[in-house]
Amino acid sequence: MTARLLMVQGTASHAGKSLLVAALCRIFRQDGYNVAPFKAQNMSLNSFVTPDGSEIGRAQAVQAEAAGIPPSVDMNPVLLKPEADSRSQVVLMGKPYITTSAADYYSLKSELWPKVVAALERLRQQYQVVVIEGAGSPAEINLARDEIVNMRVARYAGAPVLLIGDIERGGVFASLVGTLEVLEPEERTLIKAFVINKFRGDKNLLEPGLRFLERRTGVPVAGVIPWFNDIRVAEEDALGLEPPQPGSSSAEVDIAVIQLPHLSNFDDFDPLQEEAGVSLRYVASSHQLGNPDVVILPGSKTTVADLKWLRQHSLDKHITDLHRLGTFVIGICGGYQMLGQKILDPEMVESPAVEVDGLGLLPLTTTFAKDKETHQVEGEVAVGVGLLAGAHGSHIEGYEIHMGICHGQAAWAPFSVARRGRGHGRQQEGALDADGRVMGTYIHGLFHNAGLRRVILRNIAIARGKCLPEGRSSRIKDVEYDKLAALVRRSLDMNLIYTIAGLTGTGQNE
Repeated sequence: MTARLLMVQGTASHAGKSLLVAALCRIFRQDGYNVAPFKAQNMSLNSFVTPDGSEIGRAQAVQAEAAGIPPSVDMNPVLLKPEADSRSQVVLMGKPYITTSAADYYSLKSELWPKVVAALERLRQQYQVVVIEGAGSPAEINLARDEIVNMRVARYAGAPVLLIGDIERGGVFASLVGTLEVLEPEERTLIKAFVINKFRGDKNLLEPGLRFLERRTGVPVAGVIPWFNDIRVAEEDALGLEPPQPGSSSAEVDIAVIQLPHLSNFDDFDPLQEEAGVSLRYVASSHQLGNPDVVILPGSKTTVADLKWLRQHSLDKHITDLHRLGTFVIGICGGYQMLGQKILDPEMVESPAVEVDGLGLLPLTTTFAKDKETHQVEGEVAVGVGLLAGAHGSHIEGYEIHMGICHGQAAWAPFSVARRGRGHGRQQEGALDADGRVMGTYIHGLFHNAGLRRVILRNIAIARGKCLPEGRSSRIKDVEYDKLAALVRRSLDMNLIYTIAGLTGTGQNE
């Protein structure tokens, strides 16, 4: 079996490629196809761990979920995790490969390309359809010679391309026409249709522009996807985050997530945003922080650098002051490390600083090591005090991605978990202070456990003299994927899409 291919490229980052790929994966699955996503190279701090312990972009895990299949490293063979403005960790086939500058990365492309090709070919042998996502824009002519994710993939595989543009930012017609103009002739022929995304208003007013686009380029417009905010599918990167907002005056529980410069896996907190009576906001200054009921320090790709940023903005003092006044504090992954007494980096894995002070809210020390821990985990809540009162024994699932190990003796280890593929039985995980008001854990996805999430929110509300309403989040992932697929079906000419991909609408290959 050799899969049919369909590729989605964009006129710019955040044009909507990832969500369109997720929608198409869902549609093809609904229509009876065995379908998988693929992105040769992803740059994101939002990552996920596959069942075998490999690290891939979170977007590809979401797309695999939409397709109804387990995520695999072949879906994203190269992941770049920025550590500074011009330096990234290169994760190759799910494991850290090298940390390199942007300039030096391009010399690696000859090593990476065979891995990209091999991963794509394995997927083509396993699935009937592979929906490929590009990165950024193919119009970056200064990078075109060495790129391994856009037109080079399309040319290699002979993949037909849908080119998507974001009309919300303006200039969409110029962006679509301009992208075509700078492509090589053989690349231009691979663009089979345009998609316009995030449209607000009366589509009839757009029609003259659509007809002009088709006359000018000879490429059909497959459709116009409206802007929406009522479908919750995880975003690929922090561009999708809303700007800092004040807490809702009607919310019973106000949650402030610190918007670190290198914030990772921000979709950890999406389920909190859906709960009745809860306000969740991302803040980047003491002024924005205000007086929340709980402060969350999220994951970070560069813990030491982001801890330094906290101090530069006096957020460290503000957080510890709030804690003394009764505010709950939760740290996830890098945020967990920041809550301890010390961070040690004897081999300078992350920064030149061999030792830095943490916030001192947990009696722990973190030591960085060169080996990255990547696991899926499952287990249960091991204690029932403070934040976790009433949660003892609750089942939890999630995943870990970190390069540091915490050691020390907190009052409580809140979780007992087994790490998939480790075979050592269950181990204690995380730290909870004696009052149960400060908790740290390496587990990403903790708040996706609905029962635990609701107990934690209830405990926060009670401790702060408030009462959460009875309503709770009704978001179910499969329902959200189905809603996204339905929107895209209504918006695009799916007969054209099927023709471009060389598929029939009956769920069988031709």
